[in-house]
Amino acid sequence: MSEQSAGLNDDGRRSLEEVNASVPVNYKNPFRRLFAFLGPAYLVSVGYMDPGNWATDLQGGADFGYSLIWVLLMSNLMAVLLQTLAARLGVVTGHDLAQGCRAEYSPFVNFLLWIQAEVAIAACDLAEVVGTIIALKLLFGIPLLWGCVVTAFDTFLLLWLQKFGMRRMEAFILTLVLTIGGCFLLQIILARPDFAGIVSGLRPTMPNGALLVSIGIIGATVMPHNLYLHSALVQSRRIGEDIASKAQACRFNLIDSAVALNAAFFVNAAILIVSAAVFHKNHESVASIEKAHELLPAFLGPLAPILFGVALLCAGQSSTLTGTLAGQIIMEGYLHLKLAPWLRRLVTRTIALAPAVLTITLVGEEKMQNLLVLSQVVLSLQLAFAVVPLIHFTSNKRNMGVFATPIWAQVLAWISATIIIGLNAKLVIENIREGVSWAYSVDSRLGLLAALSLYGISGGTALLLVWVVIKPLIRPAPTWKPAPSVELDWADTLRPRVLRRIGVALEHTPADAEILNRALSLAQEGKTELVLLHVVDTPMTRVYGSETLDRETNADERYLMEVVHVLKQKSYDAQWVLLHGPDRAGELVKRLKRDPVDLLVVGSHGHGLVRDLLLGQTVDKVRHGLSIPMLIARPDRASRPSDVQPHELV
Repeated sequence: MSEQSAGLNDDGRRSLEEVNASVPVNYKNPFRRLFAFLGPAYLVSVGYMDPGNWATDLQGGADFGYSLIWVLLMSNLMAVLLQTLAARLGVVTGHDLAQGCRAEYSPFVNFLLWIQAEVAIAACDLAEVVGTIIALKLLFGIPLLWGCVVTAFDTFLLLWLQKFGMRRMEAFILTLVLTIGGCFLLQIILARPDFAGIVSGLRPTMPNGALLVSIGIIGATVMPHNLYLHSALVQSRRIGEDIASKAQACRFNLIDSAVALNAAFFVNAAILIVSAAVFHKNHESVASIEKAHELLPAFLGPLAPILFGVALLCAGQSSTLTGTLAGQIIMEGYLHLKLAPWLRRLVTRTIALAPAVLTITLVGEEKMQNLLVLSQVVLSLQLAFAVVPLIHFTSNKRNMGVFATPIWAQVLAWISATIIIGLNAKLVIENIREGVSWAYSVDSRLGLLAALSLYGISGGTALLLVWVVIKPLIRPAPTWKPAPSVELDWADTLRPRVLRRIGVALEHTPADAEILNRALSLAQEGKTELVLLHVVDTPMTRVYGSETLDRETNADERYLMEVVHVLKQKSYDAQWVLLHGPDRAGELVKRLKRDPVDLLVVGSHGHGLVRDLLLGQTVDKVRHGLSIPMLIARPDRASRPSDVQPHELV
């Protein structure tokens, strides 16, 4: 497979390296081949039905009946177009959208774009948090503040799914999507909507007062993080570099996007239709998700609110996992900084939980709906910084070649971008005005500070957007050419050298046989000295240190002497060193810094949560404390000394 088909970018880094090119697609049966490509768009589609969309859909249906269904349809068509462009970018160039921005813009601009993208991830996660804690309250009566505690940990359960591979993760998300769709299908059946009214709602009309709600629906539909996510997820498929393979991948990804996003359209339309059939018909105003849940039993019976709550919980949970992946893509693409998924998730979730906890504590639970609205406004402000570069990159023949977006599609894309950006700008300006007016009503100085801050940030953001728009036109970057991550003259570079001293950390257990065998496979008779190290950790050593003469210390000393004796009989040069202290890793590091070796061989039994908490992570602590190479032997895995694998060298 070529490097480009594997998603190797200019810096030798692959997008989502853990799953990059992990799904085979080269099946002879065309239906199996199509099925192999289906999946990425379903992970993306959950962003189009997350809790942030529910508020606008419920309000649109309650206030204006079926008349805004056409707005949902139009925004869905825009989403299909933009997500298709994102998929083509990843398939053809081997870059995700964040990596493309890094290749196209200056480091300073990229830093600002990264900040914008991270704000979007935090805003999206805020919507997921609010939706999930509301769902927990609706289903189980859990207070919102306690719901915040639950959501602080539930995301790590979902991260556990990643170890099962991309296809199983896609299957899990698809199950949640089908659950959401099934819940609303049953609610539609219970609601008995006016199907003639639904059809009439597909005709473009704009009732009085519906513009702001329409803007909210469009603003909540196209999510900036989904564009980053989709451009990376499609690279999980193992395709060839030739034009035919890429053309097939683009075609199947279009089908994937169309099916998945139309499923998201069904969910959003179902929310609006149920709201119209129940609340608009009965002249009920719905100001929040909780209000809708409270009113449903009176019109649809006791089953409806349960279905509503389950769907809301699934929407929040499914969005959580995709938000984590999008955050990973953004950080690695813009900064080439890779964090452990749990740490990445912990930081993002903490940022999202802070405003939720503060809102509940300071102003009460009834203001949670305002947080949902705020999250959508913040997302609206960031959207342009993902859409504009995407259109530029996919229209550029230098990078896309024959797959560059045709003129007619470019026109549609720019029209969509203009509509989205224009409506979102109006939504943001309206909210800024309301915020400034409220601040002035509290205190004139607070109002002035709010006006300077909000309008200043908006002005700076607008200037950045102008540069993002014009830079690829007036000063385009060179062609993105995937290159090897390392370029060396191997014939001149390879110089094998003898390991003069090999340190061997022994455990005084049967596992030492495998650890020593690994070391012996690298030692050369007469040229390599083996330094056997063992740390004594007993209650007495914590007090007397190296002066300890207890029974265990004596046993360890005799053990090391016996091993050295056997090694010397086999013509190996060896010595032993007995160390003392409760911190095994620390003692090894201190000793080897004073008396260094060329290589350290240590044993490891793998990681486990309880084992790491109780016994510590000796291998990791030693590895971070020393600059020498390490060979990690797994004593519980039977293998011959000659079976040393390159990936075990740390």
